[in-house]
Amino acid sequence: MRPPLLHRLSRPITAPIRRWVLGAFPRGQSGIDYDQPLGDPGWFGPHSATWRVHSEFPGMLAGGLCALMLQTLHPLALAGVYDHSNFREDLVGRLRRTTAFVAGTSYAPTGEVEALVTKVRRIHARVRGQLPDGRVYAADDPALLTWVHVTEAYGFLQGCRRYCRDVPVAVADQYYGEYKRVAEALGATEVPATEAEVDAYFARQLPQLSFDARSREVLGVLSGIRLPVPMAGLSRELFLGAGAALVPDWAAAMLERTPLQRAQARTSAHVLRAMAPLFRRALQDGLATRACTRMGVPVSVLGEWG
Repeated sequence: MRPPLLHRLSRPITAPIRRWVLGAFPRGQSGIDYDQPLGDPGWFGPHSATWRVHSEFPGMLAGGLCALMLQTLHPLALAGVYDHSNFREDLVGRLRRTTAFVAGTSYAPTGEVEALVTKVRRIHARVRGQLPDGRVYAADDPALLTWVHVTEAYGFLQGCRRYCRDVPVAVADQYYGEYKRVAEALGATEVPATEAEVDAYFARQLPQLSFDARSREVLGVLSGIRLPVPMAGLSRELFLGAGAALVPDWAAAMLERTPLQRAQARTSAHVLRAMAPLFRRALQDGLATRACTRMGVPVSVLGEWG
């Protein structure tokens, strides 16, 4: 049976996009079985807002980069990465590991999700230190876990909304209410569960945030990241710009985004919005599809808000 006409006409564009995505984020390296046991919904399932939001690759990648930018503004949260990771030498690897954790906790069967969370909790328990000003930090500090989670959830939701499809407020609230389960399992507390609560949370965090030398160094490494894909520089600028376009105005000011940088981010946002349908066609066999197959439902159910 020949593929549909639209699929055949778009293949010259979607095939390179597919190669780009699979080159940047290779599949099958996590060791997670997404196909068994049949009927296991994992922590969210096919009727969740989480499965729908997280199925949109452009929104997730841009949203993840937005989250990284926001995370550089919290000195205690940043310290764990700055002092205890090899982000300078292997930022690509770190991004891939984070991507694998988000994908696994979103779509894997229950046992796999629980194993992932247990593994990350063990890693967090070993990350402790002290800032040059004497403040101590720990990666399993509930307040820091909440900050990291909220910046990620905010980025993913806004990425979906800005680049992939409209997200009604009720669905956004459902998403925040669902996805906080992962943060709480890792040890986070007082996790905001609606858009209004997220906005209020950010407002409360402002006195603790700053843009310092460490923030600049991490953002400098991020701005020079080179994924092992064709047109690495161009694609980096596209997604970094699209990620920057998602940060709230207060964060853009703290990050010292210039008028030129903001204009470039708006251009990237327009381009990524236009490309989102092509990413969807290029990646029709991803983890969301496999999870739907495991549950015995068509992937088309993710195309509509429940």
